[in-house]
Amino acid sequence: MTQTASDSLTPVGRLDPEDAQLALATVQEVLHRHKLVENLVHRQEQNDSRSELVEGLLHRQHEAELTALVNGLHPADIAFILESLPSDDRLLIWRLVGAEHDADVLLEVADWLRESLIEAMDRQDLVAATGTMDADELADLAPDLPPDVVAEVQKGLTIEERARLIEAMGYPDDSVGSIMDFEMVRVREDVSLEVVLRYLRRLPELPDHTDQIFVVDRQDKLLGTLTLSALLVNEPEVDVASVMSPDYLSLSPLDSDADAAGAFERYDLVSAPVVDELGRLVGRVTIAEVVDVIREDSDEQALSRTGMQEEDIFAPVTMALRNRAPWLLLNLCTAAIASFVASRFEDTVSTIVMLAFLMSIVAGIGGNSGNQTMTLIIRALAIGRITEKNVWQLVKREMLVTFLVGLVGSAVAAVFAWAISNSIPIAMVMMAAMICNMLIGATIGVLVPVVRTRFGKDPAMGSSVLLTFATDSLGFFIFLGLATIFLL
Repeated sequence: MTQTASDSLTPVGRLDPEDAQLALATVQEVLHRHKLVENLVHRQEQNDSRSELVEGLLHRQHEAELTALVNGLHPADIAFILESLPSDDRLLIWRLVGAEHDADVLLEVADWLRESLIEAMDRQDLVAATGTMDADELADLAPDLPPDVVAEVQKGLTIEERARLIEAMGYPDDSVGSIMDFEMVRVREDVSLEVVLRYLRRLPELPDHTDQIFVVDRQDKLLGTLTLSALLVNEPEVDVASVMSPDYLSLSPLDSDADAAGAFERYDLVSAPVVDELGRLVGRVTIAEVVDVIREDSDEQALSRTGMQEEDIFAPVTMALRNRAPWLLLNLCTAAIASFVASRFEDTVSTIVMLAFLMSIVAGIGGNSGNQTMTLIIRALAIGRITEKNVWQLVKREMLVTFLVGLVGSAVAAVFAWAISNSIPIAMVMMAAMICNMLIGATIGVLVPVVRTRFGKDPAMGSSVLLTFATDSLGFFIFLGLATIFLL
């Protein structure tokens, strides 16, 4: 018997990193097959009633097959499939997702997709899905939910849960408060470990990613942390105060989530407490939220360098144009300026035609050098290694490194220029211009991200466009200018 792709999926209850890709391929195959079969049935010359009956039966059969396939997946895999399908197929699959998965899938999907999925749900389904969420999860979705749905869900919350929701919604985006979790275990310092163990056994389950218990006083001020390993290896009669760790890393709700991610990476944390200005425990951040922050920041930086924002790859063309056109038009303007600079040396180029073949090399190498430097600087800024005190030292270092690399690279380029032009002066001009343009690229690669960060802007936003403009325009100017001075 032939094995289908769906037969190869990992059984429910087990997770496999290849499941998402395999499931996507299977869903696409099933959707394609269903469309072919239904089109064939629709084209057959049959009486209308019989044709509609057969088509309806096939449609229900196909939906049942897809329903069984999709609902056997992890919510994260369902979200991946939805993000990877065209709009029509996406909404079809979303209708087939079981109600028990709605909340988890809405939390897993990308921000650009969540709004359209919510619009495809009726009010009753939205209330049912969001009514099962914790306060921090609901706060993530609240900006995309209709106000009447948020109001309806709030009615079903306890006073404490409602206060948590309002608190979570009050924190700015990209702050620790916007990603912190309110679910955690806290105990008093004057109880024994046996009491703590009995308390834990009475809980339905431990909050996800619980690696430590937080020790607080009666005013909820954080006194220390009790790791699960310390709880298990010490004698039950021992008090919490004697085995807890008074040294811990805590975060403020107003800290940057990127700074929190850096702390998790630096200290190998699984979770960290969040305390307010009075030292009271208000929540915690876990590695799950930090991984999401790191991924989102990485995606944003990759897109920002070209001036783009995240978009649906199957979005209408008009939406894609609005996202891409502004920076492309800016790039066109910078390219026009570079061409204008080159045109000012028309007499030089017409006299020494070989220069036209070599000037693009000078501009390209300068841009590549600047991109290398800029990538390192943006990464260093993201993890907080660059400060006002060391930035000029960094500029000097990059200039020295670029100069030494430029000497080697320009020497090779000079040999190439001499080989094709049989002119030592042309080779020397190219060598000097290449070194100068590489130094310009390195300087721009350091200063643009640093200056943008200094003024509170994204250091990666449009940086490649600005770098290309500088290295192209100045590269042409330096190369052709030197050629005009020394070769004519």
